[in-house]
Amino acid sequence: MIFSHWNGVSKSTSKAARSTSTTKPLSEKEEVSITFVRANGERIKAKGKVGDTILDIVVNNEIDLDGYGACEGTLTCSTCHLIFPKEVYDALPDKPTDEELDMLDLAYELTDTSRLGCQIVMTKDLDGIEVRVPTTINDARA
Repeated sequence: MIFSHWNGVSKSTSKAARSTSTTKPLSEKEEVSITFVRANGERIKAKGKVGDTILDIVVNNEIDLDGYGACEGTLTCSTCHLIFPKEVYDALPDKPTDEELDMLDLAYELTDTSRLGCQIVMTKDLDGIEVRVPTTINDARA
């Protein structure tokens, strides 16, 4: 709303702004799947969208991974620690940041192919991956 004053009388006019989005609506983003493998061998299949983090997929599918994602992706805990197969780890589009590596240092069962799920953005190339969920988690904030 734009307010203008003229001779002591307020008059309001409304201007509608038009904008064009170049991104696809969420409903049109491609679906991807991921399988979480617990230490006991239980397999949990879940679906998400290209552009979701693995943490988003866990939350959106209400997957019960005790304590997973406690800091909600703010890189202040290591509860979304996952272990990737070597070929998947090597194919991940982004390498871990120093902040992620610092949090991983506090994770239990750390491996050379460990990453934090909150930092992995799903792409079409990652569709169908399997990741191992460690037996225990460590909340670095505690």
